[in-house]
Amino acid sequence: MKGPSRWGALRHRTPALVGRDDELRSAEQMLAAARAGRGGTMFVTGDGGIGKSRLAAAAADMAFAADMSLLRGRGSAVGLTMPFRSLTEALLSLVRSGDPIDVTELGPYRHALGRLIPDWADGPADPGRDSLVVLAEAVLRLTALAGRDRGCLIVLDDMQDADAETVAVVEYLIDNLGQQSTMLLCTVRDGPCAALDLARAAEQRGLAALQSLRPLGPADIRALAASCLDCPPGDVPGPLVDSLVADSAGNPLLAEELLAAIVNSGQLVHEGGCWTLPDVIRTSVPEALARAVAGRVAQLGPEARDLLSVGAVLGRRFPLALLHAVSGLDDRALLNHLHGEDAGRLVAPDEQTPDWYAFQHPLLGEAVLQLLAPGHRVVLARRAADAIAATYPGLPDEWCQVSASLRLQAQEPGAAARHYLEAGRRALAQGAASSAVDLLDRTRELLDGDPDRLAHATAIEALVSALAEAGLMERALDLANRLDVAPDGPDRRRRADLHTRLAWAANLAGRTADGLSQVALARAALGPDAPDAATAPIDVVEAHVLLDLPGPERFTVIEAMTRRAAAVAEAVPLPEVACQAWQLLGALSRRRDRDLAEATACLERARAIAVRHRLPIWEIHALVRLGQDEALRNGGIELLEQTRQAALRCGAVTAGYHADTNIALHTVLHGDFATAGPLIDRTLGATTRLKMIETTQLLLLSRAILSAHQGRRREMNDAIAEFRRWDGDQERHAPRVHGLARAFCALLEEDRERAAVELARARRPGAAKVSAHLSGEHGLGPLLRVLAGPGEDPALGPSARAGPAAALRWNRQFALLAEAIVAGRAGRADEAAASFGEALLAAAPYATARHLCLRLGGEAALRDGWGDPVAWLRAAEEHFHAADVVPVSSACRALLRQAGAVVNQRRTGAEDLPRELRAAGVTVREYEVLRLLVERLGNREIASRLHLSPRTVEKHVASLIAKTGQANRIVLGEFAGEFVS
Repeated sequence: MKGPSRWGALRHRTPALVGRDDELRSAEQMLAAARAGRGGTMFVTGDGGIGKSRLAAAAADMAFAADMSLLRGRGSAVGLTMPFRSLTEALLSLVRSGDPIDVTELGPYRHALGRLIPDWADGPADPGRDSLVVLAEAVLRLTALAGRDRGCLIVLDDMQDADAETVAVVEYLIDNLGQQSTMLLCTVRDGPCAALDLARAAEQRGLAALQSLRPLGPADIRALAASCLDCPPGDVPGPLVDSLVADSAGNPLLAEELLAAIVNSGQLVHEGGCWTLPDVIRTSVPEALARAVAGRVAQLGPEARDLLSVGAVLGRRFPLALLHAVSGLDDRALLNHLHGEDAGRLVAPDEQTPDWYAFQHPLLGEAVLQLLAPGHRVVLARRAADAIAATYPGLPDEWCQVSASLRLQAQEPGAAARHYLEAGRRALAQGAASSAVDLLDRTRELLDGDPDRLAHATAIEALVSALAEAGLMERALDLANRLDVAPDGPDRRRRADLHTRLAWAANLAGRTADGLSQVALARAALGPDAPDAATAPIDVVEAHVLLDLPGPERFTVIEAMTRRAAAVAEAVPLPEVACQAWQLLGALSRRRDRDLAEATACLERARAIAVRHRLPIWEIHALVRLGQDEALRNGGIELLEQTRQAALRCGAVTAGYHADTNIALHTVLHGDFATAGPLIDRTLGATTRLKMIETTQLLLLSRAILSAHQGRRREMNDAIAEFRRWDGDQERHAPRVHGLARAFCALLEEDRERAAVELARARRPGAAKVSAHLSGEHGLGPLLRVLAGPGEDPALGPSARAGPAAALRWNRQFALLAEAIVAGRAGRADEAAASFGEALLAAAPYATARHLCLRLGGEAALRDGWGDPVAWLRAAEEHFHAADVVPVSSACRALLRQAGAVVNQRRTGAEDLPRELRAAGVTVREYEVLRLLVERLGNREIASRLHLSPRTVEKHVASLIAKTGQANRIVLGEFAGEFVS
């Protein structure tokens, strides 16, 4: 048969993935693991044209065949990097796929994704919701939802072109994909870039597989050529293979381009049933690609050549609408050119974006661009920029930055600077602070030498804000100081606003001195006669900064400043400033240990302002605090639960987790451990990923309190140790650590002396005032003092209960019980019974605490002859036996025997003993003794806890030593630690 003299009859791109069997096998294994719920990340790296995208496409094909959800995106190659470009494209590909995904399951994270998918945006900005970490968590949850029951593959191509924010989101995904059904595959071209650094670091940490694609060897090049020529590998001439290997350096894209050029030149012909190669000219790799592309471009007509040149100037991808605007050709003519035999070898329809075209490989677009004469390139860039301005009025989305790049190529630096400035502002508004810094730095470079000083000042002003958001405070402060001395800088009000924003950023970064300095500069910018409306925002920020200074006297200054700001902000109005001020006043009321009602009134004021001015995020934050107040006052968590649902609806992520944290604490106090444990674990998983440090610390304390209220000292200590590892301030949170956790745990161990010691520690100076309300000073403390001695306590009685902390329901139950015991001890039986009844009513929401009241009140009533101690002790014994709190249930049984009551036999728990102890013949009672030996208690102390005689305890200890084979009592205690939690 007669072979072709041109290359049009052969395959320009081989359909086979040649020479990548090992890499493809690794991808297949990772996809299978992802479907099984063990997600992971693969980076594919190498030179341009080495086959990274082909391997990614093959992995995508495997995922599609396995019915996995598929998301695909690419980095931007237009000028400076486009914020979130590849992530946006990936998520939009999921939306366009038509896969049924109920995004309402994302809760508040759906709103966070509005930065990438505008149709999902809803409601005003929230600093917590709009943080980069929240966005990363939102992407993580969306992929989990997309991959539920089927698995998900995310492909991000050309990560070398990704912006800093996208790299940060990818890093977050890498760290957290292990427990969900998602595989992330990223391709990165070799060369210095943040994505390549991330890939290597992730591999070193064991969190990602790194596949660095090697050049193809002779056998693989032969197979590639055979696939393109549609013949057996043995029919490919040996000299052709040698030439392709030498000239392509094993790069498959270059090998295909060289092969096409050789066929097109007529050197490789198919005659007599075989391919023959009379002669081959060897060239260097860049020259080879340039020659191959130049040859194809030369065969195009003038209009098609102009179209491809415009496309190359625009970048690797371009829309038909722009080609139409630049060329003036109608759609039929455009498509005829683009789908022609010669142009079709260079460009093809973009798979992911309708009505867009892309070069078959980025290197091809770069090669076309290199063929343009400098003057012609300037003309084309100007034509393209003008067409964009006409086609996309206002330059939405990426077109502002594309236009900036084109104006720069068109040698119009002033116009380019204006576009980069606007692009930087948009990036900052989108939360891409690092990208905004890059764009605005470029703006300043382009304005260097420009006589427009106001333009300079405007660029610096925007850059200062971006630097502060990116955490680059040193540069931000330095540039802000330059603005103050610039003769043509921004006006006084704008400079004051800028310094106020810097003061807030410094405050968040813990830089108190810088915060105060910026406050002073803000006030100086306004001058001494500034209107109240201008100073109110500064007052609120300064008040927050002053909170970090030592000394109680500062509170008077802070409160006066904040009240003044609140009044002005309501009058102007400045509703956000007013909300911020009233919420701060509520916090100050708590810190100064005033009536909780005063703090609640401040929060209600903030909420009313938020509702009136339609500020749902501010309303949610006020409701969280109001819900906490309600839970403290009466034990109810209904408002907190309603607020959590409201936070889900409006996308207030951080406020939602604050609500969850408060709900978790009060659910523990309610004794609903089956609900509290999973809630704490679930919320902790999110807050640790989101680096919500203070919220995570509070959740860890709630986990400690959860263990304490179940009598599990070891688990409590582990949670407190984890709290410390998160830099938790044990002094500040002493009320929770020592009051709600350690003291309560000691009571469940029947160790009242230890509980009293812990409560004394809970009342240390410097403790957080909110949790100090639950420190025990006004409830559990007076109760323990009454139990320890015959005297009355000055913290008891109706007048004492009227105080802010004593009025809280958690404290009231214990204070009323103490009053009942005092009355009973004095022989006032009716008064004792009445107070005890009130105590039980107050304790109604708190199952564990209520039964502890029954146990303690029952003992006092039995001793002093009032009430119904037997019924109370039976109820307490039943509860604590079911809860496996052995010391308390044992104490109740001993007291019931003392009362002459029939006691249920509770020796049926042998099956719950550790297997090794059960095999050794250890009894349930001996195990109760063994559990207390861990604490190095003596026989008399153990006897007191279990309501036994010291002699009986001594016999049990001797029996344990014999049964376990331990040398002595000390060794037995160490041995016990292996089994007792």
